[in-house]
Amino acid sequence: MKIYKEYLKEYEKRIIMYTPLAIIGQSCLGSVAAMYILMNGNSAVEMFQLFIITIMCMFYNGAMLSQQKPKLSFNLLIISVLCSVIITILNTI
Repeated sequence: MKIYKEYLKEYEKRIIMYTPLAIIGQSCLGSVAAMYILMNGNSAVEMFQLFIITIMCMFYNGAMLSQQKPKLSFNLLIISVLCSVIITILNTI
């Protein structure tokens, strides 16, 4: 929890710098996850995974565009990145 609080404080202090970096980074990570999902086919399971990745990336992008509080946007960034990484790993195995 200490690491989370330190990163959150850093994010809040320099949110103007981290916003474009985070948008680009999590969008690219979501694109990679979507690519791996679609490489496995287009059944209902893959489409559900694609839906989850798309929604998670859009939640963060929407939070940044609507200028939500830094803590909310930071939490959405973490959730989006974790979902992308987990689904990418599951689809590469």
